[in-house]
Amino acid sequence: MGDITEYESRITAALDRIAKGLDGLEAPQSGPSEAAEAEITRLTQALEDERTVTAQLEERIKGIKDKLEDRVSGMEAALEEARASVTAVDTELQQLREVNEKLRESNVALRDANAEGLADAELINASLMAEVEALRAGREADAAEMGAVLTQLDAILEATAMKEEDA
Repeated sequence: MGDITEYESRITAALDRIAKGLDGLEAPQSGPSEAAEAEITRLTQALEDERTVTAQLEERIKGIKDKLEDRVSGMEAALEEARASVTAVDTELQQLREVNEKLRESNVALRDANAEGLADAELINASLMAEVEALRAGREADAAEMGAVLTQLDAILEATAMKEEDA
């Protein structure tokens, strides 16, 4: 029984200490203090500012992405034009080589006939026709080459214009 009395006195002492500790505490306030309100307002404003900055950055990123896509599509189109120009020049050069080979053969036959003293009007006519065809093929090759050069110049001018827009 002595133990129970001792436990009871210890519990009573502990309850007294708790009561004294609770008396020293302030009663909870009904709302946040002015300092807390000011901090909440400041943090809310900072959050709104960050949201605004984020939205602006997202718009800038979207604009840059759109410009990049436009440039890429323009470059792809220029590349296709350049490929087509190179193909056209190559075709014309092949044709020029073939015509020049015919012209050489015709000239060899004409020289051989002339060396034998046989002036053949058909050989002369064939030689002249081959020469005219060579001149046409040469002109077409030159035109194709000029087209390729102009395509490259257009691409350079377009790139320069894009750089000026960015500046």
